[in-house]
Amino acid sequence: MQNIRRGLIAAPFLAGLTRAARAQSWPDRPITLVHGFGAGGNADVIARVIAAPLSESLGRPVVVEARTGAGGNIASEYAARATPDGHTLILLTGGHAVSAAMYRSLRFDPVEDFAFVSLVSVFPFVVATRADGPIRSLAELIAAARRDPGGLTFSSVGVGSTQHLTGELLAQMAGIRLTHVPYRGGTQPLTDLLSGRIDVMVDSVTVTGAAIAADKLRALGITSAAPWPALPEVPPVAAAVPGFEVVSWVGLAASARTPAAVVERLNGELRAALAQPAVRERLEGLGTQVSPTSPEGMRRFVSAEVARWTEVVARAGIERQ
Repeated sequence: MQNIRRGLIAAPFLAGLTRAARAQSWPDRPITLVHGFGAGGNADVIARVIAAPLSESLGRPVVVEARTGAGGNIASEYAARATPDGHTLILLTGGHAVSAAMYRSLRFDPVEDFAFVSLVSVFPFVVATRADGPIRSLAELIAAARRDPGGLTFSSVGVGSTQHLTGELLAQMAGIRLTHVPYRGGTQPLTDLLSGRIDVMVDSVTVTGAAIAADKLRALGITSAAPWPALPEVPPVAAAVPGFEVVSWVGLAASARTPAAVVERLNGELRAALAQPAVRERLEGLGTQVSPTSPEGMRRFVSAEVARWTEVVARAGIERQ
């Protein structure tokens, strides 16, 4: 009987030692960093910016892999179901919380199925149109939409993405109707806007910034409450639609039950990478603000974002998918 008791007492201790040993040997092969959007889009670019310093500090390649579709949910499901050993990571975006609000059911829990590591950065979106188009301001966009309800189109990186909900929220708060045209992300929305296939795009500074600087796009508004440092001359949407504000985010996570020691090491390595002047400068050049957190801090943040967007969807009367 004493031997049985000793075994029962020792089992948790030995399991803890096994987990610690696994964490110590991590990583023992290349790491896959997945995201859910197209090449050249905000998530893809930021994933590659942080993958390089993480590869160097961890001593193993960090390979960026896009698993596009469903507003990022395909990638989220893949990461949630991955073996919880720290070798599959995901760059989550604000769309992760929006999906929890937009979809009646998901094949994963947006909070409980993930081991959150840290936020990477936060950023607003730009509402933009062609520089040679007839719409010259957000007030003109609203007026045109009122004259022709549903006649103007706006792009997003997918149904249920933050860009989608931002456009819908703008329409609701401005009292207009816009027609949503979803894409899988990347640069295709920009290409179609410049060719006249769509009227307006809602996307990050990463996607729109170069075209704005080249006078190919006209930025009608920035979705932060105040002017954003990367585009200080662009007025906030709130100047035309009082009370409007959307600031999105990206962050690093793994699947739930990833060893705490692995998560803590990842948090430390990511913080060190974000503190590098070249990395910080690159991210700020993309129009984002570097904002690392603790793992628990990111968990609280994501939970609060899920609650926030659920309220927005309900208040705006947007039909859940």
